[in-house]
Amino acid sequence: MWRRSVDEALRVDGISEIILVLPDSTPAGYTGIPLLEGAIQLKLVTGGATRTESVRNGLAACSRSFDYVMIHDAARPFVSEALLRRLMENVSSTAGAVPVMPVTEAVKAIKNVDGKSRVCAVDRDGLYATQTPQVFLREALIRVLSEREAMSFKDEAEAWLDAGLELRCVEGERLNFKVTWPEDLALAEAIVEKREKKMNGCGMRVGIGYDVHRMVPERPLVLGGVVVPSPLGLLGHSDADVLSHAVADALLGAAGLPDIGNIFPASDDKYKGADSVELLRRVVGLVKAERWEVVWVDAVLEAQFPRLNSFLPAMAEKLSAVLNPEIDGLCVNLKAKSPEHTGDPGIARSIVCRAVATLNIRGA
Repeated sequence: MWRRSVDEALRVDGISEIILVLPDSTPAGYTGIPLLEGAIQLKLVTGGATRTESVRNGLAACSRSFDYVMIHDAARPFVSEALLRRLMENVSSTAGAVPVMPVTEAVKAIKNVDGKSRVCAVDRDGLYATQTPQVFLREALIRVLSEREAMSFKDEAEAWLDAGLELRCVEGERLNFKVTWPEDLALAEAIVEKREKKMNGCGMRVGIGYDVHRMVPERPLVLGGVVVPSPLGLLGHSDADVLSHAVADALLGAAGLPDIGNIFPASDDKYKGADSVELLRRVVGLVKAERWEVVWVDAVLEAQFPRLNSFLPAMAEKLSAVLNPEIDGLCVNLKAKSPEHTGDPGIARSIVCRAVATLNIRGA
């Protein structure tokens, strides 16, 4: 179950480290399913006798370079990328963020009065069930739990509120239920089985990608990770590698994922001047997390200047090593076409790339 949450986290930019808190009965040397290469760092730590102790152990293992921490129950295997993003958008240096759902069942309280059980009706208006993940400023949460070292809490939001700190509630998800009873596990297995059948019914997928960047002086021309000698380069927030971008979008499209503009937004300064081949490597990790593998990529570059044919083999080799290093040979076919002096590419104002990617479900 924990792996499903990890795979979802791999989709979300900004999550840079995962701490897996395991029971002390976990076999020595356990690593679980290995994370995809180049994805994010995974650390394994031993939990405690209570939830709060386990959270304290996990927090102690967090890298100090990260400001925020997201705490999630592995027993909630269907957390969505959208929920993770909503929580990250609502947390701040002064306020934590948690997902909640309104209580829809009639609620009763059973109280002991004079040695007898008494059932009382409870007004459910304003009552909400709290889910995970729960997101907080890391140092603040460590301080809150340290100041309450002798206490144990049902969740971190309870400790946060006990400290008098602000808590923001965002809409949770019905499917983000916690597997607690055998019936919950049966339901979770049924959901997974249905999804697997749907995926296996489509063992191969094809996606298309498109990108265009304007040509400008005093910029390097990088295509497929290869620097092409040219007085003109491509303008962009990253290195503007139009070939890598188109290939990445083709992969994401075939896997049913958002495009690179959403995953690596130009509004984020961390991608300024970024190596697009490394971004492509991360895209491959996301695609693999969805159980897809790259079979073939066919791409066409449209450029009047410079001539690119002599550089295509190096580009294909570099991209193939990123897309599917396990195969013997190339999995990329590249072509360069002249626009015959038509449109912006025809007067060397831009370079256009179109790509088609074929993915195969692993194990199919």
